[in-house]
Amino acid sequence: MGNDLFGLFEGGALRLPGKTADFAGIPWVRHPDFAGVEMKHIVTAEDTGGAVSLHLVRVAPGKAIGSHAHKAQLEIHEVISGSGECVHGGAEVRYEAGVVSVIRQGAPHEVRAGKDGLFLLAKFIPALR
Repeated sequence: MGNDLFGLFEGGALRLPGKTADFAGIPWVRHPDFAGVEMKHIVTAEDTGGAVSLHLVRVAPGKAIGSHAHKAQLEIHEVISGSGECVHGGAEVRYEAGVVSVIRQGAPHEVRAGKDGLFLLAKFIPALR
């Protein structure tokens, strides 16, 4: 599963005062609950004192992040590439490159990848722990 735009983003770097990390050196981690979903934990709770976390997420073609909710976090999805949809707030939101979606704290939601997979930058406020 690949895309030039996602490849450029995946090859980026985190730059904080006193810390630099190349994204390529951050391992992909399989999601513990959803098959075909992997994440790179780019900015963690430890980096921000718990204020925010950022995660690159890739969902394999035809796979999904099943219905779930984050009781304590607002979640923002920035679609980097691929396609799919997110169901939240009683509506289906079409995901394609350039789309930004905001999921309210405690709102159940599900993300499904299309035939080319789906690549997101997911932000959590406060940080996902």
